[in-house]
Amino acid sequence: MTDIKKDITELIGDKSLIEDINFEVSNIIIYTKNRNFFLNSADLIKSIVSKEKKRVEVRLDPSLLMEEDEAKNAINKIAEKEAEIKEIWFDKERSIVSIESLKPEIVTADNRRLMNAIKEETGWSVSLSRYPLIKSDIVKAIREMLYANSKFRKKLLNSIGEKIYNSNLEITDKYWVRISALGGFRHVGRSAVLLQTPFSSVLMDCGIDVSNSREPVPRIDAPEFDLSKLDAVVITHSHLDHCGFLPALYKYGYRGPVYSTAPTRDVMTLLHLDYIALGNKTNSKLLFDVADVKEMIKYSIPINYKEVTDITSDIRITLHNSGHILGSSLIHANVGNGFYNVVYTGDFKYAPSKTLNRADNTFERAEALIMESTYGGDRDQQPSREEAEQFFLDIITKTVAKGGKILVPVLGVGRAQEIMLMIEEWQRYGLLPEIPVVVDGMLWDVTAIYTVYPEFMNTETKRRILEHNNNPFMSPIFKHAVSEEERQQILSGGPAVILATSGMMNGGPSVSYFANLCESDKNAVVLVSYQGGGTLGRTLQNGGREVDIELGGKTRHFSVSALVYSIDGFTGHSDRSQLERYIHDMKPKPRKIILVHGEESKILELAHFIRKRYRIETAAPHILDALRLK
Repeated sequence: MTDIKKDITELIGDKSLIEDINFEVSNIIIYTKNRNFFLNSADLIKSIVSKEKKRVEVRLDPSLLMEEDEAKNAINKIAEKEAEIKEIWFDKERSIVSIESLKPEIVTADNRRLMNAIKEETGWSVSLSRYPLIKSDIVKAIREMLYANSKFRKKLLNSIGEKIYNSNLEITDKYWVRISALGGFRHVGRSAVLLQTPFSSVLMDCGIDVSNSREPVPRIDAPEFDLSKLDAVVITHSHLDHCGFLPALYKYGYRGPVYSTAPTRDVMTLLHLDYIALGNKTNSKLLFDVADVKEMIKYSIPINYKEVTDITSDIRITLHNSGHILGSSLIHANVGNGFYNVVYTGDFKYAPSKTLNRADNTFERAEALIMESTYGGDRDQQPSREEAEQFFLDIITKTVAKGGKILVPVLGVGRAQEIMLMIEEWQRYGLLPEIPVVVDGMLWDVTAIYTVYPEFMNTETKRRILEHNNNPFMSPIFKHAVSEEERQQILSGGPAVILATSGMMNGGPSVSYFANLCESDKNAVVLVSYQGGGTLGRTLQNGGREVDIELGGKTRHFSVSALVYSIDGFTGHSDRSQLERYIHDMKPKPRKIILVHGEESKILELAHFIRKRYRIETAAPHILDALRLK
């Protein structure tokens, strides 16, 4: 590893072809001033990749690139008509031009004909991304920020690679692997798992508990956790209970990379900013500010599903689809070059949904499985998706017939988009009257991000998003409400389905809508998300009908006359039977299963079942426990 640059130089043979060799994390970038080598080195690079087992790319030295204005004109001339190019970003430090297109798949078709034509004409290496079909300020802001910091990013990516490749790693009989329980153990909220070896310290997830004002954050005071020695953070998905504390790490001085899929990066940034905006409205004490979120973006490194990436000298990760929300991931960690393999599920769904395929279950190796247990209790059997949909359709039909409104409190990402597709389908097939579906505030911004990344969705949803005039998220039934005036118009109008955050009703516009709707028996509230203990949603779910709500700094009492329903079948989590089936189907079978992300009683019930049925060693650690895996 320490001589990888020397090895590559020797494999190329002619040193004059190499101007510089840089790292982009574990990828190897060769910069050249030889235009012929830049354009015609594919076969040689394949042989280097085969020998080194690393991704290698040749780029033209920045000094030889076509000027940006001229290159922009050339790119538009070559590809604009076919690809419908909307934005072009230049990263001269890395010799990359990023093209945002409404149809990037056209550019990659026909043996990359257009990409090769752009390279040959301009000298720039091409990176493709999809332009949002629904306007997204957050996607544009993130991309602008990344390119504005291109010089910093090049140094960052190279420094990570230098650290990975220049380590004097030696696996001996004293080598070990352990995890520490910093959050989300025997509990739902503030998920955080510290994975450590003698050489590395990696944090998997870094969430907050939005329903717990006493202990909302992970236990970063644990003796095993040293922020100054943290090498990397990997985020499974964008719900705040898995990523909400991440900007605070940068506030406290962390200056290392954070890995996730691109949609996870974009959505979690949006949720972090929404958390700040909501805190400012309610004068709450904030854990971080906008500057910390910007710092997080600078250090973000997106990776795709099934893309093997070294993140430290002895930990290599691969992200797999978890079926939970857009871009959500299972983390497969290969530790010590095959010494030990860990799969951490984050939140996962082992069943298909309207938007996603079910979670992946096949890995090259897996000695340990760290598995969520949200619905791990013996009685946590959800109705079938068909039953849940029919129940929801009946609720809407009956409520609309009375002239009422249906409030659906939802998480910012995942459940809302599932329900949007469901209602759009019902109206398309004439199963539901044509009533507006209000997509409040941030939910519309999240939906815009969905249209940027259809490749992370199932085949049918991806197909419809890409088809002209058939994108289900752009149906005219959806009404975007963002101002108080628009919300009041909705409340004073006729029947409607209202999708609003937060899903647990512990803040956000769902609480305001509820206060306006709850005292009329014409209306309905449909709870479709997990309701944390102590939240308004849990109170209603448990039958509470006399509630106190803080609005505008004042506490008001409400007697609830609206009908309250709870539907489990739409959850993005696996129920008990799906958890059992996942263990049964997983290849290879893990030797150890560690249960997390569940109420204590549910975790203990599931642990007992696994030990009895599968004879697999099972652990249910407490917060602050450290568990040696090998």
